[in-house]
Amino acid sequence: MCGTCGCDDGSGAGGGGARIAVPHGHANGHGRAHDAHDHGERGETLTLEQRVLGKNEVLAARNRAWLAARGIVLVNLMSSPGAGKTTLLERTLGEFTGRRPVAVIEGDQETMLDAERIGRAGGSVVQVNTGAGCHLDAEMVRGALTALEPPDGALVLVENVGNLVCPALFDLGERSRTVIISVTEGTDKPLKYPYMFAAADLVIINKADLLPYVDFDVEQCEKYARSVNPDVRVLTVSATTGEGMRAWYDWVAEPPGGSFPEV
Repeated sequence: MCGTCGCDDGSGAGGGGARIAVPHGHANGHGRAHDAHDHGERGETLTLEQRVLGKNEVLAARNRAWLAARGIVLVNLMSSPGAGKTTLLERTLGEFTGRRPVAVIEGDQETMLDAERIGRAGGSVVQVNTGAGCHLDAEMVRGALTALEPPDGALVLVENVGNLVCPALFDLGERSRTVIISVTEGTDKPLKYPYMFAAADLVIINKADLLPYVDFDVEQCEKYARSVNPDVRVLTVSATTGEGMRAWYDWVAEPPGGSFPEV
């Protein structure tokens, strides 16, 4: 995890180097970047992992309570780089927003590129740049929510940093977790990254339009996913063409734990 891979610099939930910024004209006009708290020295690995995850759990619980009090639902989208999270979000903004307000938190190590794409799609968005960090954490998300100011009853979609390891370890206060894989990545991803798939409520197999051109077995991938998470739901979609996206919209409108509160 991040205490050993080097993206965390010592204590806290890992948000020490995060920069939170809002593209001009989006998310209620908050346009400045914010630096999170400084951290102390690195400790022994096991102690550090316990401390990092322990603090993150406390902050995630606070996020969850804050969101619940406002009827806001947070959905954490995780994947390897290039699986198509941003494209899926762009199409979702265009086709789902009539149901309820939708806002986006974008996580990347650097650049505002994805936030700019979401902004052009018409979404309210905040970019979190983690620097060397390979995941978002509860502290970063709380800062992003403060900048974003989503309305009561909103759906907030979090595009986590592209990584199939560390994001699964960090609770953000989300209602549910979605893992996105693409058909270009290989059928065996659930076996190679079991913790990520075991933590998921939903697995989206994306880029279905490329199935005729790649060696990918959808049925076998589903079996692998359910071998580590028997209750996980699996959807096959193409965020590019729109194939299968209706099932995603129906799922996100009523995630595990019940339907979204009406606004």
